[in-house]
Amino acid sequence: MSVAIVKYNAGNICSVQNALRRMGCQSQVTDDPHALQTADKVIFPGVGEASTAMRYLQEHGLDVLIKSLQQPVLGICIGLQLMCRHSQEGDVDGLGIFDAQVKRFESAVHKIPHIGWNTIHNLSSPLFKGINEDTFVYYVHSYYATGTGVIATTNYIHPYAAALHKNNFYAVQFHPEKSADVGETVLKNFLAL
Repeated sequence: MSVAIVKYNAGNICSVQNALRRMGCQSQVTDDPHALQTADKVIFPGVGEASTAMRYLQEHGLDVLIKSLQQPVLGICIGLQLMCRHSQEGDVDGLGIFDAQVKRFESAVHKIPHIGWNTIHNLSSPLFKGINEDTFVYYVHSYYATGTGVIATTNYIHPYAAALHKNNFYAVQFHPEKSADVGETVLKNFLAL
């Protein structure tokens, strides 16, 4: 199986590649259109700022390419946010794969960004096969998605989408590569799709 990780202006890509390697899965970090189109699976991870990342995708034609992919695609963290219709971060339009808005957490009581372990609920996808309700996963984010296609939720300040799904596109707000055995199960489930 060939797995391509989208190379763009965002961090944490090596962590995803290392997590796959620990599972015995080799992957290629690339922005080459042919490599992305012909891979069996594509992972779109990242940590960064939405408008800067989106600008890079547009300048390199990756915005159009990612939307055209037919194989299973997994967005992680900012990958999920960029796959949504619009983000408040930098007031930027995203890829529009998911009919969802990305908004900034607002709270005078809770710490922002949301960093650390939190539980996931309302699991309704093969992505979560073998994972129990209220299992802990790891988060680092200041923005969250709300809209349609929700296949898991988390509550921090208020409920929001922990994961989204539409057609061949899946996305998680948490970091499976940093979520121990649960995250490895999510990645294995994705590779088995």
